[in-house]
Amino acid sequence: MAALVTIAPDITTAARVAASVVDPEIPVLTIADLGILGRVYADGDTVVAEVSPTYLGCPAVLAIELAVEAALRDAGFTDVRVVRRMAPAWSTDDITAEGRAKLKAYGIAPPVGRGKGTLLFGTETVACPKCNATDTERISEFGSTACKAQWRCRACREPFDYFKCV
Repeated sequence: MAALVTIAPDITTAARVAASVVDPEIPVLTIADLGILGRVYADGDTVVAEVSPTYLGCPAVLAIELAVEAALRDAGFTDVRVVRRMAPAWSTDDITAEGRAKLKAYGIAPPVGRGKGTLLFGTETVACPKCNATDTERISEFGSTACKAQWRCRACREPFDYFKCV
């Protein structure tokens, strides 16, 4: 009787596929840009992808986990597990430089300063993503999603979202 041969999953491909999943709330960002994709590794024949929520109770986390699982299955991986990683906690410090540039190009001001330890109602100087002016004002601490605040530029008079530091 021939021995059963098991071929380990191609983790490089699996990681690339998982990294390409877009955020459902900000579709110009991938979960890699956002910094919420953790390790992608093999556990025997299973591809495991770790995903961190941006904050507890984030309504998009389940959609993201299901999208990662679907993307991996669509890429031909049959045994897939997505794990919600709670520690270390995600921070806006984890957003990549490319992710910050994509936010700005999309019209959302990227987070200013360091997220860890920043107070929710801090006094940041936020540049307008449309005209780069720093003469801006916070209109509301809460914007279209809980992770964004609503701001207005006094120079160009345009309102914009600001991705809050966490």
